[in-house]
Amino acid sequence: MIHKIKGLYDQGNGLSIRAISQELSISRNTVRKYLQMEETQISAYQDDRSRHKRLDAHRDFLIHQLKRFPKLSAVKLARRLQERRGELEVSSRSIRRYVQALKEQVATGQLRYYEPVLQSVPGIQCQVDPGELRGVLIGGQERTVHFVVFVLSCSRLMYVGVAFKPLDTAAFIQLHDEALRYFGGTPEECVYDQTKLVVLSEQYRELTVNQRFHEFATTAGFRIYACEGYDPESKGKVEAGVKYVKQDCLYGEEFASQQELREHLQQWLETVANARVHGTTGRVPRKHFEQEERQHLRPYLSPASVTTRAATVQTRCADKVGLISWKSNKYSVPMAWQQANVGVVEHDNDLTVTDLETGDTIAVHKLCAERGRIVKNNHHYRDHAQRIADLEQAIAALIQQETATALCAVLKRTSPRIYKDQLVAVRALLQNHQPVDAVLMTGLSQRHELTASMLKRYLEANRQARQRGRITPAPIPGPGAGPPHHRVGDRWRRNLRWRPGSGDPRIDQ
Repeated sequence: MIHKIKGLYDQGNGLSIRAISQELSISRNTVRKYLQMEETQISAYQDDRSRHKRLDAHRDFLIHQLKRFPKLSAVKLARRLQERRGELEVSSRSIRRYVQALKEQVATGQLRYYEPVLQSVPGIQCQVDPGELRGVLIGGQERTVHFVVFVLSCSRLMYVGVAFKPLDTAAFIQLHDEALRYFGGTPEECVYDQTKLVVLSEQYRELTVNQRFHEFATTAGFRIYACEGYDPESKGKVEAGVKYVKQDCLYGEEFASQQELREHLQQWLETVANARVHGTTGRVPRKHFEQEERQHLRPYLSPASVTTRAATVQTRCADKVGLISWKSNKYSVPMAWQQANVGVVEHDNDLTVTDLETGDTIAVHKLCAERGRIVKNNHHYRDHAQRIADLEQAIAALIQQETATALCAVLKRTSPRIYKDQLVAVRALLQNHQPVDAVLMTGLSQRHELTASMLKRYLEANRQARQRGRITPAPIPGPGAGPPHHRVGDRWRRNLRWRPGSGDPRIDQ
């Protein structure tokens, strides 16, 4: 530092004291002090062992804290020191510089354990990672470019596959096919992070992989290896490659069309990425690959499913009623895929609907030759007939079978459009009023009309009579008769009043 100060000042012919302090980020007093000292004075000053800093008295405490908590900031360390020793007679800037020097001098350890990785064996591993870059000018418009980077771990030969819409399983497989054909073979394994395109879930490092992609990997002849979640450093070769593609290949470029971008990318791979001297291996990736790695790759032929699926699978979004549009008609999908994207494949006279993530078939319809039609599979929706049958059976379990059948018939005749809702209410009423008076239910089942609200009033009146110890209620009259009533001697209960011929009970408030 002193030599820099002397050199920049150059006996008054160089920079000023202010300029030197700004250049070296030190105070002007420090610059002025060393400029005024002779070389012998400076040597003696530096050799003086009695020199010390004010924070040296707390050095052991600071080192202890840094060894336990390596990421502690200087501000927090100063706060802990003040709590322990009281107010400090040093500036916050001095504390920051002192702590920074300690962190450089003291071995505080790392939060993660690292070991050096030896050079990869040829033909064994390829690291794969998707990325995207927004704001790329294509045809005068800002677009988001999606891409997948493939890097052979030994030679560092790189391939970049590009797409102009978010990647799905079919596109991911298609870009793998392009990369393997570019390499001219298949490595033993491919390394991925836990993207849903490859891994659907993980528990105890046991992976549930995307079945469709696993089928492709098995056919192509490579093994899938997924890193632990949130651990990009375990595939650092391709992580650096993604940044390299963004910053060196795409950033700051303008393209007239998508095809021009693809051509630029291929030219960049051949003239820049794979023709440079790699910073780690010290070799040119293309030459390294041709000399040592190509012969170790396994043969690769594109599976027939890759080209056919890529050419025929299209994406459709199901609406809120579970219908997708296809050639002027609408076709149903199961309830689980309502308002979700699905894949659609037309083959022969069938329309196959698939899950975009797994490739599993979720529905198959016969193509409709007409236009404006809705082709609906009733199994994709709730079975209302079965629901009604279950409710009728539940009511039959609460009262006699014949009575239940007759009661349901009256409810359906009275309210056909809300019959299911009436059954739900009647089942709940019968469950809440157990045991149910069989004579009462028989009489109600013989009525001309009946609703759940009417049944509720009859059941409540019957329960009140039982609670007050009244005599068993009189038999319910036939069709058109009045409301439930109980005799107390020869008098009606005063809180019930019936209007002859109305068929509805009127409760006097």
